[in-house]
Amino acid sequence: MATMHDVARLARVSVSTVSYVLTGARPISQATRDKVRAAMAELDYQPHAMARGLASRRSRILGLLLPIDERGMGATETAFVTGAASAASAAGYHLVLSPVDADDLDGLRRLASQRMLDGALLMEVQLDDDRVAVLREAGVPLVLIGRTGDTTGLSYVDIDFDRTVRDAVAHLVGLGHRRIVYVNHSATTIAEGYGPALRTRDAFAAAMAEHGVEPLMIPAENSAAGGRAALDTAFGRAPDLTAILAMNESAVFGILGGLAGRGLTVPDDVSVVSMVTSPQVAELATPALTAMTSPGSALGRIAVEALLCHLEQDSAPIHQQLLPCTLEVRGSSGPSGRPTGDAAGDDEQEAQPAAALPRDGGPRGVPARYSRGEW
Repeated sequence: MATMHDVARLARVSVSTVSYVLTGARPISQATRDKVRAAMAELDYQPHAMARGLASRRSRILGLLLPIDERGMGATETAFVTGAASAASAAGYHLVLSPVDADDLDGLRRLASQRMLDGALLMEVQLDDDRVAVLREAGVPLVLIGRTGDTTGLSYVDIDFDRTVRDAVAHLVGLGHRRIVYVNHSATTIAEGYGPALRTRDAFAAAMAEHGVEPLMIPAENSAAGGRAALDTAFGRAPDLTAILAMNESAVFGILGGLAGRGLTVPDDVSVVSMVTSPQVAELATPALTAMTSPGSALGRIAVEALLCHLEQDSAPIHQQLLPCTLEVRGSSGPSGRPTGDAAGDDEQEAQPAAALPRDGGPRGVPARYSRGEW
């Protein structure tokens, strides 16, 4: 097993220099750091984690604060975790998953007060998230995977929901769909201020208005049963719907089953596009889901890299970055085949052009009743 002396000999530096590179106790030039790390990699040197922590007064542990309910963690959420874990390991840190509930602020305070974490990554972020204040008060450096409403002074990485929704809607409109329903997360989740649910709600209204068609959003519980119930509501309000856009993986499978139960085929009768989805989940469906593929692994990696910058530099710049989901067309989307109110000549069903919609406070000229959720 290689030792620190072996690394020093190969890198042609002193043992103390190797120690300083490992602990950060003294500033070392980037060229020397690179030389020492190259020697460590060549020798497969594994530093003693506890000794490094004692020397640097760091635990070398990063906390990933991810509330997990009874459904557990799916493949799409796992991608965020594996991306973060790989980046942490590459930098000599351990990533610890902490499923502290978002409302359990006392539990979070206890965790922060134990000083076990060098820094924290915060997931499932709400627009007004009290966890941010708790961690700041405890002096724990943090980076958000998600965004609060006010991001002043906060480093974050997040999905570009505006572009993601715009691309998804453009895909369906380009296939001739005019009656598109958006199935979101649950009404409770929206009311609690969950960032992705609110941002996609408003982005969907704006994107549909840009194409001159009426938006319709249906909230759904995060379950297959919730998807079936949302589908029933959707057909009750838009019996001529031809496409469903969903950001609720659990509900999507209920939607697919509900469509089959109605004798409708995907995509011949109704197209389905799933947003913020991993390829593994998309391939589970029959037909395989056209999806806006989540950049979860990349976001997890970038979040860790940003957090490490804050740990290693007292005046590290604030990092704020958005990445869109990528459209991957599979078997669940195709040209519109069902007649809509427009195609049947039903003038009462015809959507108003975007320019004719009343500009009373909604995003990008969308009516305020849409942005408030009165759909």
